[in-house]
Amino acid sequence: MTATKQSGADVADWRPEDDDFWESTGKRIAYRNLWISIPCLLCGFAIWGMWGIITVQMMNLGFPFSQAELFSLTAISGLAGATMRIPASFLIRLAGGRNTIFLTTAMLLAPALGTGVVLQHKDWPLWAFQLMALWSGVGGGNFASSMSNISTFFPKRLQGTALGLNAGLGNFGVTSMQIVIPLVMTVGLFGSFGGEPMTLAKDSGWILGKIAAGTPTWIQNAGFAWLLSLVPLAGCCWFGMNNLKTVSPDSGGAIAAFLKITWLYTLSFVPAGLGLYLYLPSPSGLGLLNMWLAMPLIIVSTLMILKLTAFGTMKENIAKQFAIFHNKHTWSMTLLYIVTFGSFIGFSMALPLSIKVIFGISHVADAAGVMQHSASNPNAPPALTYAWIGPFVGALIRPVGGWIADKVGGSIVTQIISAVMVIASGAVGYVMMQAYGSATPEQYFPTFMGLFVLLFAASGIGNGSTFRTIGVIFDRQQAGPVLGWTSAVAAYGAFIAPVVIGSEITAGTPERAMYGFAIFYALCLILNWFFYLRAASEIKNP
Repeated sequence: MTATKQSGADVADWRPEDDDFWESTGKRIAYRNLWISIPCLLCGFAIWGMWGIITVQMMNLGFPFSQAELFSLTAISGLAGATMRIPASFLIRLAGGRNTIFLTTAMLLAPALGTGVVLQHKDWPLWAFQLMALWSGVGGGNFASSMSNISTFFPKRLQGTALGLNAGLGNFGVTSMQIVIPLVMTVGLFGSFGGEPMTLAKDSGWILGKIAAGTPTWIQNAGFAWLLSLVPLAGCCWFGMNNLKTVSPDSGGAIAAFLKITWLYTLSFVPAGLGLYLYLPSPSGLGLLNMWLAMPLIIVSTLMILKLTAFGTMKENIAKQFAIFHNKHTWSMTLLYIVTFGSFIGFSMALPLSIKVIFGISHVADAAGVMQHSASNPNAPPALTYAWIGPFVGALIRPVGGWIADKVGGSIVTQIISAVMVIASGAVGYVMMQAYGSATPEQYFPTFMGLFVLLFAASGIGNGSTFRTIGVIFDRQQAGPVLGWTSAVAAYGAFIAPVVIGSEITAGTPERAMYGFAIFYALCLILNWFFYLRAASEIKNP
């Protein structure tokens, strides 16, 4: 038996499909990298998704921004994270796993610190907050590189379980953020170094219930708190993770790898920033494009920039990885992954502010019979008390989805959860319509929350099943880039859901957003059956 050849953190001999090698050497290395990867990914999700909670508290503190502007902050961070996943999906093969996870984890320090600074200044212009939301997208990008990395360490028979653990426990970053941020806002965590508190103008909440108006609140801790975990995690990455030279033979030394990562991430900010400028209304942008034009423009321009500006071995490696776009299964799995992860992250971003706007207001008719949506609801459920439950269930059940898919096949699991999501999404839309037309919307909240938890559970199980399907369909050289690409496109759910739900709430028709999602889920259910479940399918229930 050949011993694993190593030079520091570089592993030259890697044969996970060889059972003897796996049991004697591979398992230990693979699981060490997995256990370090998970908390790094958790922090990435927390930084990326934190604006969904921050905007609720900004409303409670009386920041001078409209509901639409607050929804835009959540959408901007969602779009930036999705766009940064496109170059991130190529980073492992270009720069190595250990190099990539270390640097991208360390990069999270910047948006954490910057967000803490801007939140201390209620009078700063909207663009300053939008810039921090854009920068927080680094955390969203990390998912693609993390999943691509872990997929290279494990044999195919364990792909669903390993990727489900990485993604599922990493997704707890959404839940952790939704629990931790309201808590750390209640204390002066950093003393005089952390700045002065603000005073709640409206009731807020946290996991244990309501926080009354008038309570001192350190909203800046929403950013600063993550510094406590990011610094030691970066050290764990550097000293505990590995580069697989069989996967990234041309990564070069650490400095060369860092330059590649920085270059590609910097490039992704260009189309994201330009697309947002064309999409956002004045005064932040030109308002020339709607969402459905802005997104494809950003995706295509990001890919073209990557292809045209790459150089040396980077150019050759990117060209090889672009081969995934010639495979029809890349496109079918992209749509199916939008159903699962796109729904999970999109609803995670949009749910807190949706609860605040729909159930925090009494929707009553004036003397002329016109519905008014401005009176505060004294019986409103605190958004920050309940918003964490759905993402928690979705993340908790995600590894279970991977395990079940390993046993019975990924596509049958995807088919079942898609059917559940069609029904649940339509039902949520109906309940939202009833609540938005009621002077006592809180009576509809238990049903609303129960249906959303069902949506999160189904999307979490489906995440694990699609991972398994990708791991079986594609070979080891293509599975990583496909995972990265599909996760990048699906992550635009974090942009779509806040925009669509926010705009439909503003228009007075919140149910139309959920009905639209239900139609999309139904179409993908048919797609999944056609490609992977019907009798004549080319690949049967992978």
